Amino acid sequence: MAEILQREKRTFLPEEFVIDSWQGLEPFFENLNSRELNSVSELEKWILDRSEMDAVLEEDMAWRYIKMNIDTRDEELSKSFNFFVSEISPKIAPYSNDFNKKLVASPHLEELDAEKYFIYLRGVKSAIELFREENIPIQTELQTMSQKYGVISAKMMVEIDGESVTMQKAATFFKNTDRAKREEVFRLMNFRRAEDSNELNTLYSELIEKRQQVAKNADFENYRDYMFSAMGRFDYAKEDCFNFHDSIKDELVSITAQFSKERKEKLKLDTLRPWDGDVDVSGKAPLKPFEGSRELIDKSVECLGRVNPYFGECIQIMDKMGHLDLDSKEGKAPGGFNYPLYEVGVPFIYMNSVGTFRDVITMIHEAGHAVHSFLSRDLAITDFKSTPSEVAELASMSMELITMDYWDVFFPNEADLKRAKKEHMEKILGILPWIAMVDKFQHWVYENSTHSVEERLAQWTSISDEFSAGITDWSGFDEVRAIAWQKQLHLYEVPFYYIEYGMAQLGAIAVWRNYKSNPALAVEQYMSALKLGYTKSIGVIYETAGVKFDFSASYVKELAEFVKGELGKL
Repeated sequence: MAEILQREKRTFLPEEFVIDSWQGLEPFFENLNSRELNSVSELEKWILDRSEMDAVLEEDMAWRYIKMNIDTRDEELSKSFNFFVSEISPKIAPYSNDFNKKLVASPHLEELDAEKYFIYLRGVKSAIELFREENIPIQTELQTMSQKYGVISAKMMVEIDGESVTMQKAATFFKNTDRAKREEVFRLMNFRRAEDSNELNTLYSELIEKRQQVAKNADFENYRDYMFSAMGRFDYAKEDCFNFHDSIKDELVSITAQFSKERKEKLKLDTLRPWDGDVDVSGKAPLKPFEGSRELIDKSVECLGRVNPYFGECIQIMDKMGHLDLDSKEGKAPGGFNYPLYEVGVPFIYMNSVGTFRDVITMIHEAGHAVHSFLSRDLAITDFKSTPSEVAELASMSMELITMDYWDVFFPNEADLKRAKKEHMEKILGILPWIAMVDKFQHWVYENSTHSVEERLAQWTSISDEFSAGITDWSGFDEVRAIAWQKQLHLYEVPFYYIEYGMAQLGAIAVWRNYKSNPALAVEQYMSALKLGYTKSIGVIYETAGVKFDFSASYVKELAEFVKGELGKL
């Protein structure tokens, strides 16, 4: 039976300490800054105390962010988050730099376990190189500005059949078998998005300008190069991203084009339009895997538990602790995420479910992240638990695929189950060109940071053409296509965090291939990899999971052929 978990007893900060002012926090920062470290044991205790404070701070900010997103209309929640961003975070940054320098300068540094601390110290040294005091106010402003995207998006509502609905709920109509209704909703949604297009373009331009300034201050030519260092991309370079773009374009676009051709034929259409991409080709109504969040939770627990009982227990614990907010509702920011809570070690899943099959995938995906948090919960310090996205997304995307054999929990009807599997397999290949497009777009944006809005829209259209086989007819909707990138919140809130989905998707397909051959071994390797947190390089973590960290054209082709083979079995 799942039990509510408690955080470990604090040894540095007071048990009931509340972050309500910088004055209350400052003495603990001063303690760490001035403390003498006369032995390796004192150095390790100092690292642990710093880690405890990091966990407390990150969890406090996490709750402010989560609550603000759940109800963007509540000004007090927004003020609470912005208080942390404007009053606490800027004052932490100089201390963090001082702590990093203190650690690296310690005469006892060489006495630390080199293997245990290698990844951690590599990140610390990089952070020292990147730190510029003049960037603190800019980064604070950037953090506040990027949240405007969620506020703008959360206000987007459309009226369908007399009811005002969120964009997430409106999107469910693209599975409606009435083609006229699909077109009507497509137009409504995109006319609504167009109303905010200029505001979103202006916001993005302002973000680009400030991000470029951060890069220049840190002696980088552009923000892309700065972010590669800031994100700790030690294990691959920008050229590898370019190779990924090319591999996807060369090996996958033709496969996804074939999916579109088959869709057009089965729907018996002369022309495939943008609103025809999600409807069932046999004319069946949309899949209805669950009704309401309670059923989604219960079915997810059963599905996950059949892969491994531990996976289901993780979600049960989160449910008992109130760490799930799953339903779409007015005023709730778009998107879905699993937010790690490093002190208690029990994360929070946030999403906008409306009863669709896509919601099942989102839930299982975020559950993969959650399991990752649980498996790395007992690692010694907070930084060991903070995994790079290439690893985090391997956890989530692999979970999507290794649970597929148990989706009968959601789809007891065999035909519906096959339909769901087919749809997902086509989606996991179909999303890779979009990921490559978004990443290629970001590289161009920051390599050409003084571009005009018109040039930006033209560049996105050009990239879209490059990754399109021209099966879908967008005529009459050129402007809609030109601003399609605005739907991708990563561009606004977490720049350059997106290609990881593509890299991890390849890894996840390989994990699934292993699972099809030997389920027990594949799950064991998967869990072993997640338990490492970020104590090893990305390549070693993938190797521990039994797969390669590789995005060459030959590997992309090999994995795509495997998925095609599995599709052929349905």
